[in-house]
Amino acid sequence: MSTGIFLTAPDPITMSSDDDTSSSRPARHRAGASYARGEETRKRIVAVAIRVFGERGFEGASTREIAKAAGVNAPALQYYFDSKEGLYQACGEHIAALAVEHFSPVVEEARTLLADEHASREALFEAFGTLLDTLVDHHLLSEHLDDHRLFMAQEQARQESSPLFEMVDRKLGARTRDASLQLVARYCGIKPTNSELRLRVMMLYGQVMGFTHGRRTMLTKLGWERFGPKELAMIKRLAREQSRTLMDSWS
Repeated sequence: MSTGIFLTAPDPITMSSDDDTSSSRPARHRAGASYARGEETRKRIVAVAIRVFGERGFEGASTREIAKAAGVNAPALQYYFDSKEGLYQACGEHIAALAVEHFSPVVEEARTLLADEHASREALFEAFGTLLDTLVDHHLLSEHLDDHRLFMAQEQARQESSPLFEMVDRKLGARTRDASLQLVARYCGIKPTNSELRLRVMMLYGQVMGFTHGRRTMLTKLGWERFGPKELAMIKRLAREQSRTLMDSWS
């Protein structure tokens, strides 16, 4: 992948009157405003790039197209991200950071509960149910879900050993799997080393993951206009009911 795809002389944003040296405002204020503007521009570029990379893949995506859609000139991408690869990596890091931010508090609560050897079965199930709820919210409430899903699919198809997936797994995936496995094992009275248990836990999560693929088709089949609060509450309730029924049958 060539990195020689940008124009010269990076010019991240068009200079406005805020940058006029004749301004009477303190320099620190001007610097703060400039930084905020730069962060906003960077986020806008990343959001657009995720969509374009998801639609066209890394090789098919044009940096000129991304810059135009983001409302910046082409050298701005080089200024903020150095290269096309740098922009692509920033997109992956953004998606990973959102997942970590969303799941980490719930995962840590589950791990704290697991440290209590006297935790009740109801508390263990509630912790697992909360993980299910969090998964539903993360995948169905995000307005950018489809763009992120397509980006991840392109990444997975692009290379068998994906640094992005490895990063997500290192920061979040392994801890989430371990907490889920331990919660279900403790609830059911099964050893966490049981050869079938990991697969069973994946299947419990699978019942809600199905709603993240082909959302429009799923909404049509259900006769829903959107995944609103009422619909999400129903999905969460039924997922918990089915999970409890299955987990009780394994006990």
